[in-house]
Amino acid sequence: MEAVHHRRGPVVAYRRAMSETPVLLAAIEPLAFLVGTWRGEGRGLYPTIDSFSYNEEIEFWHIGKPFLGYHQRTEHVETGLPLHTESGFWRVASPPDAPGAVVVEATITQPTGVCEVLVGTLVDQRVDLQAIEVVRTPTAKEVTAVERVITVVGDELRYEVGMAAVGHELLPHLEAVLHRV
Repeated sequence: MEAVHHRRGPVVAYRRAMSETPVLLAAIEPLAFLVGTWRGEGRGLYPTIDSFSYNEEIEFWHIGKPFLGYHQRTEHVETGLPLHTESGFWRVASPPDAPGAVVVEATITQPTGVCEVLVGTLVDQRVDLQAIEVVRTPTAKEVTAVERVITVVGDELRYEVGMAAVGHELLPHLEAVLHRV
């Protein structure tokens, strides 16, 4: 994208360019089924917390580069207060014409100080990711492993997240069903 200077700076030009639909590069075509906004409900559980339900919105987008942007946010079902948010990037690590499953890499950062580096496979419209590294700030809670499974059928996205944290082994933590809007 050509640098455009505006009295309010390059951010305005970037947002203007983002409003135009760029061409999805062949390098990330296998992930095209994720692109869009998804909304729905989920539930969370873990031995160290009370079970809870939440409303959620996930967005996958692209800007014509070889990655998808990712942003997720949840809110309390009854009060509408924010609960969690995370952002990151997804990309295809193996070429689409490679034999076998497509390899996917993702980085996801949370404001709680936890950063996940995930690698996994894409088969049909199911992505199975495992954290190869979980990095955290000194004040973040201990998280040692994360697994994420996302399956899309039509306009429905389902996911499950497993987590090993604060001395517990890898256990189910989150699951949700969202619909494309």
